[in-house]
Amino acid sequence: MAFLLDGNHTTVTEFILLGLTDDPVLKVILFAIILCIYLVTVSGNLSTILLIRVSSQLHHPMYFFLSHLASVDIGISSSVTPNMLVNFLLERNSISYTGCGIQLGSADFIASVECFLLAAMAYDRFMAVCNPLLYSTKMSTQVCIQLVVGSYIGGFLNASLIVMVYFFSFLFCGPNRIDHFFCDFAPLVELSCSDVSVSVLVISFSAASIAIFTGFVIAFSYSYILITILKMHSTEGRHKAFSTCTSHLTAVTLYYGTVTLIYVMPKSSYSTDQNKVVSVFYMVVIPMLNPLIYSLSNNEIKGALKRQLVMKAFS
Repeated sequence: MAFLLDGNHTTVTEFILLGLTDDPVLKVILFAIILCIYLVTVSGNLSTILLIRVSSQLHHPMYFFLSHLASVDIGISSSVTPNMLVNFLLERNSISYTGCGIQLGSADFIASVECFLLAAMAYDRFMAVCNPLLYSTKMSTQVCIQLVVGSYIGGFLNASLIVMVYFFSFLFCGPNRIDHFFCDFAPLVELSCSDVSVSVLVISFSAASIAIFTGFVIAFSYSYILITILKMHSTEGRHKAFSTCTSHLTAVTLYYGTVTLIYVMPKSSYSTDQNKVVSVFYMVVIPMLNPLIYSLSNNEIKGALKRQLVMKAFS
C-alpha cells in the first residue's frame, strides 16, 4: 500500500521514482551503460585502496586521504546506483518511506564527507608545497586521522540534520511521485504537505556553510600554492610542485562544478531533465573518473602499480 490513514490525513508509505526515462528501449541501454560505469567505479576505487595499502611507497598523507576519498566514491555511487539499476528493469519504480529517508541521508552524508576530504587534501598539498620543512610535523599521522574523523563527523551531523530532524518530521499526504531517479531533498520538499519554510532555510544554510567553508579552504590553499610555484626559480621545481596538485585540482573542479550546477544555480535556469543529467554525472560518473584521474596523472601511483604487477608476475 502506498498510503495509510493517519487521523484526518492520508500518510505516504512509499514513493514512486519516475527515473530518467519512460522509453523501454532507452531503459535497457541506460541499464547497460550505468552497470558498466558502476562496475568500473567499484573495481577502480577498490584497486586504488588496495594499492595504497600494499605499497609502502604510497604510505604518505596524500594517499591516506586518497584511500578515504576512494571509499567515499564507492559509497556515493552505491547509495543510488543499485536501486536505479533495479528500477530500470521494473515497471513500477518504488521505494519505501524508510528506504527513501535512508537513501537521502546516506547520499547527503557521503557527499558532505567528500567536500571535507577534498578540503583536507587541499590543505595537505598547501603544506607540502608551501611549508615543506614543516610538512612531516604539521601532517603527522595523528593530524591526518583527526582530519579524516572530522570529515566523517561533519558529514554525519549534516545528514542527521536533514534526515532525522526534517525528513521524518515532514508530512506526506498527497502525491508520492518523485520526478527523479533517487530521493533528493528538493523534490521531496515539493511533495510535503507540511510547512517546510523553516526546514528549507536551515538545511540550505547547513549545505551552504559546508560548501563555503570547504571551498574557502581549497581556494586559500591553492592561491598560496600558485604564489609559491610562481616564486620558484627552477622550472623542474615548478613542474614537480604543480604535478602533485593537478589530479586533486581536476577532481575538485569536476565535483564542485557539478554541485554548483545542482544546488547553487537558480532553479529557473535549467529543467528537471537537465538536473537529472547533472545528478547522474555527480553521483555516478565522477566516482568512476576519480581513480582514473589520480592514476593517469600521478607518477607515484603508476610506479607503485608497475612494481606490484612485476612482483605478482615473478612471485
